[in-house]
Amino acid sequence: MLRQRLSDDLKTAMKSRDQAATSALRLVLAALKDRDIAARSRGITDGIDEAEIVEMLQKMVKQRNESIALYKQGNRQELVDQEQGEIDIIERYLPKKMSDDESDAAVDQLITELGATSIKDMGRVMAAMKERFAGRMDFAKAGARVKQKLG
Repeated sequence: MLRQRLSDDLKTAMKSRDQAATSALRLVLAALKDRDIAARSRGITDGIDEAEIVEMLQKMVKQRNESIALYKQGNRQELVDQEQGEIDIIERYLPKKMSDDESDAAVDQLITELGATSIKDMGRVMAAMKERFAGRMDFAKAGARVKQKLG
């Protein structure tokens, strides 16, 4: 579904002569194709699944944020703007991020649901969170919240 949406949006961007979107979507689809090829060695012939596509998109956003920090240090505003434009386009395809309140509520619910009582249960709680909320939750903040609740 996400794969098809990316392809369809590339065609739309090309027809409307949107250079920024065309360029960003081509980068995404090239990275996706690379991942598909790499997955063949693991026996996955139909391409990577939705979760891996989301993970790939998140890494692409992270890379661009790191580039923005370096470009700001180098006083290269035009490159900062270009990277930010790519981030804006890529983020259209990522799931909506949870707010801090939603994240805290999810942590509390999961701790109760799993019956976690001590810091020894933190690994179990974090694993369940990553399984359920991949791509939607900031796990660094959530991990601190879990540690606070269990510690």
